[in-house]
Amino acid sequence: MSPQTRSIRLWAGAVTAALALSLTSAGQASAADVNNAKNAGFESGLANWACSAGSGATVSSPVRTGSTALKATPAGQDNARCTQTVAVKPNSTYALSAWVQGGYSYLGVTGTGTTDVSTWTPDSTSWKQLTTSFTTGASTTSVTVYTHGWYGQAAYYVDDLSVFGPDGGGGTDPAPTIPGAPAGLSVSGTSSTSVSLAWNAVSGATGYSVYRDGAKVTAVTGTSATVTGLTASTSYSFQVTATNAAGESVKSTAVTGRTTATPTGPALPKHAVTGYWQNFNNGATVQKLSDVQSQYDIIAVAFADATSTPGAVTFNLDSAGLGGYTVDQFKADITAKKAAGKKVIISVGGQNGTVSINDSTSATNFANSVYSLMQTYGFDGVDIDLENGINATYMSQSLRSLSSKAGSSLVITMAPQTIDMQSTSNGYFQTALNIKDILTVVNMQYYNSGSMLGCDGKVYSQGSVDFLTALACIQLEGGLAPSQVGLGLPASTSGAGSGYVSPSVVNNALDCLTKGTGCGSFKPSRTYPDLRGAMTWSTNWDAAAGNAWSNAVGPHVHGLP
Repeated sequence: MSPQTRSIRLWAGAVTAALALSLTSAGQASAADVNNAKNAGFESGLANWACSAGSGATVSSPVRTGSTALKATPAGQDNARCTQTVAVKPNSTYALSAWVQGGYSYLGVTGTGTTDVSTWTPDSTSWKQLTTSFTTGASTTSVTVYTHGWYGQAAYYVDDLSVFGPDGGGGTDPAPTIPGAPAGLSVSGTSSTSVSLAWNAVSGATGYSVYRDGAKVTAVTGTSATVTGLTASTSYSFQVTATNAAGESVKSTAVTGRTTATPTGPALPKHAVTGYWQNFNNGATVQKLSDVQSQYDIIAVAFADATSTPGAVTFNLDSAGLGGYTVDQFKADITAKKAAGKKVIISVGGQNGTVSINDSTSATNFANSVYSLMQTYGFDGVDIDLENGINATYMSQSLRSLSSKAGSSLVITMAPQTIDMQSTSNGYFQTALNIKDILTVVNMQYYNSGSMLGCDGKVYSQGSVDFLTALACIQLEGGLAPSQVGLGLPASTSGAGSGYVSPSVVNNALDCLTKGTGCGSFKPSRTYPDLRGAMTWSTNWDAAAGNAWSNAVGPHVHGLP
């Protein structure tokens, strides 16, 4: 190696080492570097700040951190300039930054003794950080930091301003200390699914955490909160803590809040008509829920959809198939139907339903998911129309769990096939008896059926008064209350593969069971004046047939003794 080459390499190595040292020094802040701005988060109002023409104020929203931020509002002849004199060290470099939102926002510094700098951003709907840097002159011991907007434009907001660099000796904001526990916690309001809380402000706190039964459920910056997603008629314990950058206080004294009972709305009439509303287009008249005929007291929305979670269901409105019917319209129509005294429930199952509740986990999932749909859409309850068998133990467990969540106003209906109600040992019949105290009505499907036994041991074929009355007798004498028994028939010949009877046959069967008149060859040993009524598949097929079924059966049901 020549002396010249060695010399060049030694020089290059020295330069590289020096550069590395320089970069390392530049990239690391001194341990003494501080934020030299005072009241940088405007937590002390406008202390240490001066705003032109009274343009500045502190607000509680929006804020980026803490509980307040600066709001400065320009006028026609004023740009809402807010300033602070900040102590600095000579010959030092400082990073200037602030978070801004709202109208045109400017951040800058004057009196640096070198080059004064500024930066800005146009309108911003969310918090945005402005950053720049400056170097002080040989004799500079203070600078003026400023923010401003633009003449006649919208107000701008500022939070968390920083003049970061060597300590200028002017003092900084004192380090925060952990705040004390909030006092005055009280329940300010309740509903069937929520509890509202309020408490006193804590000095030095920038936020609050709310605990329900020992578990944190929400965090807020103000002194009130509403905890939602609660169960009706249930008591909960609540506590609140205060927080800031230093940490979290101990929990406040606990208060108890109890949710109200689920609003029941108008009660079902003694005799009621149930109709299934189709959430799909299969050739029947397409209806919005608002189009459902007024004779129907219980409207069963068909159907919920199974999910990948065992036992859980969801609901997907077929907006495309229903002519652009929106979820918001659907929810509004449910509200309107309920205001008119109707009950709207979600039906689970149907011919293609695949929901299976066969263990405790799936039973819990079913109850939780149905209750969630009730809260989301406003459903009054659930219809069980599972045609692939029922596990009486776990279905009963699930429906009782749902009842505990929804309260006494819960509507539970069932739509078993004829074979499902031939004996009390059948899963469907067992389930109905297991939940008799919370069951609304069983509307057995007297259609798409073969010949079946009546309660007198004789065989009856579908399509006659006797088929309706002799099979209903099994339920009426097998343990169900008359008010829990309804007759389910198709609204037209298109509504089922077989089993359609004219509305006059339905009405004769109702009269036979309630009054002992209009019977065929079978006449029950006693009458059942409290018989609930009738059901049809579907309101859509009824509409397609000119509402012949509801116009005839509806008034007849409502006129029963």
